[in-house]
Amino acid sequence: MKTNPVKQTLQSGKPSFGTWLSCGDLFASRVLARTGFEWLTLDMEHSPIDWSQAAMIFGAIADAGCVPLARVPQGSHDYIKRVLDAGAWGIVVPMVDTVEQAQRAIRAAKYPPIGNRSLGGGMHTLNFNTGAGEYFARANDEILVVLQTESPTGVANAEEIYALPGVDAIFVGPVDLRANMRSADGSEASDDEFESMLDRVVAAGRKTGTPTGMHTMSIDAALARAEQGMQFIAIGSELKMMTERAVEILSAVAPERVEQGLVRY
Repeated sequence: MKTNPVKQTLQSGKPSFGTWLSCGDLFASRVLARTGFEWLTLDMEHSPIDWSQAAMIFGAIADAGCVPLARVPQGSHDYIKRVLDAGAWGIVVPMVDTVEQAQRAIRAAKYPPIGNRSLGGGMHTLNFNTGAGEYFARANDEILVVLQTESPTGVANAEEIYALPGVDAIFVGPVDLRANMRSADGSEASDDEFESMLDRVVAAGRKTGTPTGMHTMSIDAALARAEQGMQFIAIGSELKMMTERAVEILSAVAPERVEQGLVRY
């Protein structure tokens, strides 16, 4: 049975870089899986990707030697069970604010006696190049569980959440975290306030021994977060890469078209 290299990288204290899949396109996913990213996360929270699409994409990523992950819409048993049975090697769970929410997600990702994941299916075994018996015996050790911190409440409960057995990494959603930091009158948090909140996340991760990470939108930002001590780091998405390169090309050959364009990522 294949082992999960992302878990090994995180446990060694090194940064692990990946990107987001927002388009749900099989061809694009196959190509990106061969570029050298350690993992690719299929975004099933904010993208209209169906289960059949997801299963094919997970298989293509795994066959390429990359690690397929899925961001589920929420940390419920049914969503987590379905993406893992469809062949994802791990989950990213959004909006985890409390210990109870975290425990529910962890249990759904683990077979008994640790959790309550239901036994069944066969697609997951193909992606790990094994049979049902070995998969059921070893999946608890290989499935990656990443919980998202996206609110001041999540940060306030960080140490308790991060210390839970079964949490492999913490991932900050910066857009939602900053939005949830707005004051009662709708005022945005300052850069200093936002960075202070991120410092609390990293500090809680260090104290509990749990790797932290964040979604970044540039190479420089990704490297800066790694220097800060974060490990599970996403850089943009295939959608952002496509649109940024298109705008770069048009800026050189037809700048007036860029000024008229409506797409901005």
